Amino acid sequence: MAETSVLTGASVVLPAGIVEGGRITVAGATIAANDPVQASTLDLPGHWILPGFVDIHVHGGGGASFSSVRTQDILTVIDTHRRHGTTTMLASTVTGDLDDLARQAAFLSELAEQGDLAGVHFEGPFISPHRCGAHKPSLLRDPDPADVRKLLDASRGAARMVTLAPELPGGLDSVRLLAEQGVIAAVGHTDAAYEATLRAIDAGATVATHLFNAMPPLHHRDPGPIAALLEDERVTVELVNDGVHLHPSILELAFHRAGADRVAFITDAMDAAGFGDGNYLLGPMAVEVTDGVARLVDGGSIAGSTLTLDTAFKRAVTIDHLPVPDAVLALSANPARLLGAYDRIGSLEPGKDADLVVLDAQFDLVGVMRKGRWVVEPPAMP
Repeated sequence: MAETSVLTGASVVLPAGIVEGGRITVAGATIAANDPVQASTLDLPGHWILPGFVDIHVHGGGGASFSSVRTQDILTVIDTHRRHGTTTMLASTVTGDLDDLARQAAFLSELAEQGDLAGVHFEGPFISPHRCGAHKPSLLRDPDPADVRKLLDASRGAARMVTLAPELPGGLDSVRLLAEQGVIAAVGHTDAAYEATLRAIDAGATVATHLFNAMPPLHHRDPGPIAALLEDERVTVELVNDGVHLHPSILELAFHRAGADRVAFITDAMDAAGFGDGNYLLGPMAVEVTDGVARLVDGGSIAGSTLTLDTAFKRAVTIDHLPVPDAVLALSANPARLLGAYDRIGSLEPGKDADLVVLDAQFDLVGVMRKGRWVVEPPAMP
């Protein structure tokens, strides 16, 4: 397709709502306000055009992992998720030795500087041993601000989010440090009580890492972190909408309480996403994937997901019956705002990057464009 193009005839999801038979004009790498003098036209009747998806929590895919220090492995993960509509993503790490994580962060920062990644998300090692999930217990440590700063320094400005348990020694000081440095402090893998979670939010925490998972469940006399994170307007809640991590009624509860403006769908995907069942490693932990569900070999804990965001979107609108604009907020606009990048991505508006996803009438992905270039080119309409 030419560098200048016009996509027409589809249902286009804009910030103001759905435009039936709409049009998107692409000039080079950006969305244009007016049609260029010379442009190719792609007519997409019966289709949907959405902004590209933004995933702030993903560990791997395509048989590869962000824990690798091989460039080809990182590019494999990126390409796998791009082909499923994720045009912007953070690289999420897994708990490891602090020096190893620092080296990994330095390596990932190079790809962030090149524009292949939006940054790095450290999930661990500053998490609770009581809620460690698929993280190796012996490698966990308290969130000492000096250790947190070591990872931030190693990432050379690419660190965008750190998940930690704020009830641990140093937790609140580390949350304050992250907020001061402009890095998202996320509450997750935590055993925090309700009051401790409120203190973390007041200190600057703004994200709930995969809400409901790896934290105490709601209790009518001891509401725990879930209630605190859901009720505070300053917090965006991550949800893994794969039908495994959350029951549909729980997803509905989160949307009802938080509202569509405060939900970010994530994949929390590991190597098997877009690849298939089999045996894998998640960091140092052995994982078996059966029927698309990833669990630790030792103990059976859920070990991330095999989800891609196009599947999360289709499930949201066809099974969970979310309005399409609400699902788009959760997959694009809300995470883009969290990253401070909504001026460039997260919606289809003139001047923004030409990142978009084309779906057919059944909400199956048929096209992906990133910065004006097709990653997956939709078939020509008859």
